[in-house]
Amino acid sequence: MNDPAASSFVRTNLVPERPAPVRTTGFIGFLRTRLFNTPGNALLTIVCVLLLWFVIVPLVRFLLIDAIWEGRDRAACLAENAGHPVGACWPFIQAKFTQLIYGFYPEPERWRVNLTFALAAALLLPLLIPRIPAKTLNAGLFFLAFPVVAFFLLHGGGLDGFGVSWITDFLTGLADSVGDAGRGLANLGGGIAGIGIVFVLLGKLLALLGTGLSFLLQPLVWLQAQIQASGQPLWLDFACTTGIVSLVLFFLNGAFRTGWRALMISVAIFVGIGIVMALLHLDRGGLPIVSTRSWGGFLVTLVVSVTGIVASMPVGMALALGRRASIPLIRVFSVAFIEFWRGVPLITVLFFATYMLPLFLPGNFTVDGLIRVLIGVALFTGAYNAEVIRGGLQAIPRGQSEAAKALGLSYWKSTSLVVMPQALRHVIPSLVNSFIALFKDTTLVLIVSIFDLLGQLRAAFADPTWATPTTLFTGFAFTGIIYFVFCFSMSRYSLFVEHRLNAHRRS
Repeated sequence: MNDPAASSFVRTNLVPERPAPVRTTGFIGFLRTRLFNTPGNALLTIVCVLLLWFVIVPLVRFLLIDAIWEGRDRAACLAENAGHPVGACWPFIQAKFTQLIYGFYPEPERWRVNLTFALAAALLLPLLIPRIPAKTLNAGLFFLAFPVVAFFLLHGGGLDGFGVSWITDFLTGLADSVGDAGRGLANLGGGIAGIGIVFVLLGKLLALLGTGLSFLLQPLVWLQAQIQASGQPLWLDFACTTGIVSLVLFFLNGAFRTGWRALMISVAIFVGIGIVMALLHLDRGGLPIVSTRSWGGFLVTLVVSVTGIVASMPVGMALALGRRASIPLIRVFSVAFIEFWRGVPLITVLFFATYMLPLFLPGNFTVDGLIRVLIGVALFTGAYNAEVIRGGLQAIPRGQSEAAKALGLSYWKSTSLVVMPQALRHVIPSLVNSFIALFKDTTLVLIVSIFDLLGQLRAAFADPTWATPTTLFTGFAFTGIIYFVFCFSMSRYSLFVEHRLNAHRRS
């Protein structure tokens, strides 16, 4: 019973080989695990490949294979002259390229547009690369100095005064307006029974306030008169402004104890402003003036989109914070502002800013049409960004702000240093989505007679020299490629920023 031979088993044949494991890496593995792993996915893969085949192949044939690359007029893009079915008529784009980029900007002055593009690229690219240092200086130059330089480069003109003259003119105008309003209310109240006494008293108070402001402004008025009487009014005004602002910053930052740094920074900034003024000859009339009505093409598209994107962010952050404020007046104003601008289409905003707003302005006060469009676009986009940013603020736990307060930080410091950066990190995809939509919505400025890239393209179609069956499709393909490149670049960069800011969560 204990015989080992009876209780043991010895295999006489080799075990058959196991089948090779299914490959899950490489191209074959990708096809097996992602595209053909189930019958449904295999069917969807085949349908998508067929769709791409029927879309991409004709597109490539139209844009590249059957395209016409050289020619002087429409005859080169006709099928009977080419000897084969004609695709894209690229000579049309070559002939109209400058019009699509600059619009009707004078040709001798187009170097100013090129210089503006070069400055924008030179300041923006280092700002987008994380490892390049001096981000604060770079951001200050791009967001503060560059818009001023770009305005004088693109528009031209010079300066008749600087800070002191501007402030004096503004304050004296304000004092006169307050006094006139007070006298108007007093006259109105004199003809109304009952509550007329309220209007009279309010009018007298406003008139007295206007008179008091005029009296207090006498030193500034005297200084402005002395500046205008000098041989170099602009530079004397600039020097007075530099001295006044620098001294104010010097005393506000601790005077002789700790104010020297603020004084040196202020003087350095004004010296840089003076150098720019001298290079642009702003004291001698500046560059020749080019009216914004001559701007067009890709220049207008970039001006409207970049200005709208940059200006809408502070508007959106202010409205988002105002909607969450504990002060009822600020909260009600923010809610009303956001709902009003979100309740009207952008076309209505542009139409009102261009044609209706001048009817509500004083007769001697005018605002350039492009400036009105920029303001409308910035406010419209800011209202949408406000709700996006508010969603990010609500995603931040209350403990973050409470911890900042426990450390002794004020409301503004805790918001700017702790809460707002985290909120913006959460809403990067939504913000970039708004920016992409704004970049494409710049084509709506055509309805107010501002010819952006698409507007200039439509104007180019009216040239009978290039009237061919494929000219229309070629133009829209070219502009579509431009819009796609910029929108896709913004999308990919937002993904890069999002992954970089969320790197600590993956570790």
